[in-house]
Amino acid sequence: MSAAEFAVKQADSAEDIVRLFPVMRELRPDLKDADNFLSRVQRQHAHGYRLIYVDNAQGEPVACSGYRLIEYLYAGASLYVDDLICLKDFRGKGYAEALMRWMESHAREQGCETFHLDSGTQRLRAHRFYFRLGLSITSFHFQKKL
Repeated sequence: MSAAEFAVKQADSAEDIVRLFPVMRELRPDLKDADNFLSRVQRQHAHGYRLIYVDNAQGEPVACSGYRLIEYLYAGASLYVDDLICLKDFRGKGYAEALMRWMESHAREQGCETFHLDSGTQRLRAHRFYFRLGLSITSFHFQKKL
């Protein structure tokens, strides 16, 4: 299947969000449990965070992404990808690409000027994927644990 053939769905209900916990936990292993995940996602809704996902042929979620529409002084209206993960056994089959293409299309529909994401420096396979989709490295991201 090509990325265009996957149905991207929005996780709007608590039930939808909880279904995505096993997928998101692969990217975010520090998430304690499904209830903790649900409450964190629901709190972030107030800041524009939304979850989308793709199911496999058996109707089980295998890839998901969290994103938000935001405006920056330096970049204008933007879509920022907080999270993007596809279960290991389903990588390379177009699921994550379907999510990325949906988000880019959504960003354009919403009048965004830019599309952003951060990726861990160790995620070289993901970086090759992002380059293939036309993204480029434009800055370094710095952080400090508090």
